[in-house]
Amino acid sequence: MTEVDLQLAMPDGLCDAVLFSPEPATPLPGVLHVPDIASIREAQREMAQRLAAEGYAVLLVNPFYRTGRPPVWSFPRVWSEPKTIQRFQELTAPLTPDAQMRDAAAYLDLLLTQEAVQRGPVGVVGYCFGGGMALRTAAAGGERVAAAASFHGGGLFKADDPSSPHLLLPQVTAQLYFGHATEGRSMNADDIAQFEEALAAWGGKYASETYPAHHGWTVPDNPAYNSAEAERSFTRLKELFAETLKYRTDRMPG
Repeated sequence: MTEVDLQLAMPDGLCDAVLFSPEPATPLPGVLHVPDIASIREAQREMAQRLAAEGYAVLLVNPFYRTGRPPVWSFPRVWSEPKTIQRFQELTAPLTPDAQMRDAAAYLDLLLTQEAVQRGPVGVVGYCFGGGMALRTAAAGGERVAAAASFHGGGLFKADDPSSPHLLLPQVTAQLYFGHATEGRSMNADDIAQFEEALAAWGGKYASETYPAHHGWTVPDNPAYNSAEAERSFTRLKELFAETLKYRTDRMPG
């Protein structure tokens, strides 16, 4: 397994990233890995590396590059404390919907120029804040994105918000997977139900499940980590990419 630290030239600056590949001399299907609010760190590196071991070239990025380089937090996250909320706002404020769409297109371009990545449809997976970015990337990428997955993604459905990610579904051709939490902060049961109605109306191929877990259950360094449900979610991710990436890499348009 190779692990190469990169700095990517993005629309608004340089973005730290890590490219993982089990066979760097052999181009493999590419996957964009968008981390949670704590960005690139050991836990997310381990998750990306584990996925790469399944036969993918995985690009882990720092979506908060406009604010700072990893580590993007210098203190423990305690959501009842004002300094945690302030730092969250510092990291996310520059990531307007338009900025996310620009970044999504740039990430795909950069992923597909890596020598370790096969020139074919790619996958994307996002966690927490990255879940919405995964959906936006599927919309920005069109047929370049074969599959997108979100785990405990926040704000996927925002009623009466013209920038809500769910409104981009008509632009998506990828197969989608969403793993929600019963104890989610930013996607409650009503939000999930309305989001699933939007998915059904979209008409594409998708799956949406709610896990008996707290927000952040998939990430090993999160206090909410649930090993059994994390394994279940990883199985779903493997199934999604095995179905969509390994058998569609010869269908890239152009």
